Amino acid sequence: MAKIGKRLKAASTAFDRDKAYSLDQAVKLVKANAKAKFDETVEIAMNLGIDPRHADQMVRGVVGLPAGTGKTLRVGVFARGAKAEEAKAAGADVVGADDLAALVQEGKIEFERCIATPDMMALVGRLGKVLGPRGLMPNPKLGTVTMDVKGAVQAAKAGQVEFRAEKAGIVHAGIGKASFGEDALLNNARAFIDAIQKARPSGAKGTYVKKVSLSSSMGPGVKVDLASVTGG
Repeated sequence: MAKIGKRLKAASTAFDRDKAYSLDQAVKLVKANAKAKFDETVEIAMNLGIDPRHADQMVRGVVGLPAGTGKTLRVGVFARGAKAEEAKAAGADVVGADDLAALVQEGKIEFERCIATPDMMALVGRLGKVLGPRGLMPNPKLGTVTMDVKGAVQAAKAGQVEFRAEKAGIVHAGIGKASFGEDALLNNARAFIDAIQKARPSGAKGTYVKKVSLSSSMGPGVKVDLASVTGG
């Protein structure tokens, strides 16, 4: 049996693990119990009433968090000519075409968000087996296949979060750092929850949002009262 550390044990007894708290109370509890020696990431997890194995029940999208994530993503852009220069000027970390594709094929992936102009998708498509499993394949529905390279790069750098439902119907994401103020975390959480609700797929029947919880990287999860996030 795994031994529970003193810090985690203390955090676990600081509140009722079986009780569901309002979203603002949950944020306060998570912040109060994030006592690791580094700035922990505050994470949200939502259990949805969907089966992502069915195309009409997949939940996927992007959302811009008002207060950012506290982390700067490394952005890679597949583009040529003027669009490549636009990407560099916007702050992209890696920009290229055939040369960048060669690096990716070798497993040298030095970015966490991948953007491409439409004319580059024939090239990028050949990298699907490498980028796909990492969740890095550009997708027009996510705004990562676009001629607005500047806007896409800036959005990624500003705190845009990508989400996708896992097999069990759970979506999760980091919504900031424990060092953020309560209002910043609360606004980020609300923005994420709102995006998930708006992304409700046509095939979802019955209760859509089943459970919501907040936690920090090293802290225990805090159950969130659904009425405080869904209005129901």
